[in-house]
Amino acid sequence: MLASDEPMSVEAAIEDVRRAAMGCLGCKLHALRTQVVFGVGNPRSPLVLVGQSPGEQEDQTGLPFVGPAGQLLGECLGKVGIRREQVWITNIVKCRPFERTSSARGKNRDPEPDEVEACQAWIEAELALLRPKVIVCIGAPSAQLILGRRVSVTKDRGRFYTDHRFRPAQVLAVLHPAYILRHHGEELEALRQQLVDDLESARRTTARLLKEPAPTPPAPPAPEPEAEAAPREQMSLFGDD
Repeated sequence: MLASDEPMSVEAAIEDVRRAAMGCLGCKLHALRTQVVFGVGNPRSPLVLVGQSPGEQEDQTGLPFVGPAGQLLGECLGKVGIRREQVWITNIVKCRPFERTSSARGKNRDPEPDEVEACQAWIEAELALLRPKVIVCIGAPSAQLILGRRVSVTKDRGRFYTDHRFRPAQVLAVLHPAYILRHHGEELEALRQQLVDDLESARRTTARLLKEPAPTPPAPPAPEPEAEAAPREQMSLFGDD
């Protein structure tokens, strides 16, 4: 049978990237991981969430944001009417960075610069295929990689960035749920509400961008114009605001 001339779907393309990432040996983290933690969700979502790196429970399950921080993220998404499976959730580093301790569980740590650099091609491939309208960076490390500059989330949260190499997506940095969980009482509730407010802002901005017409490409030098390409299918929860 001859190969089809039809372009590969985003689902098939992202699955190819996922399979390739499963065998990555790009940095020392591969020697300690249980499994690679690749992005999950709806690859056609116009809204993508990008965190830093997997923790212990993510390493065990192979799914991003399933530990306590992930549960809080899911709760906050639910408050703005978004289910996890409706968006794409991923990390800039795909394997768990941790230190060996007397405990079999080890201790989570921040990824080192060479580990982030080794993993950078995977997040770049994901975003190139997903082509989101809005990228929500969960915590400063992911924001700094996506934006290519230092970011203070506590000061810069709520601001959308457009000057970065993943244009035309708009980028919003939000508090990491793990940071929120280090607080207690009224302070925890206030920070939780900030995350909810920022996720609602991301949802509304995504909905607005979906309603805006796509930029018109230059006309080809042909005697007759080609038919306009059909838009990609988008998610219904972003269609009404």
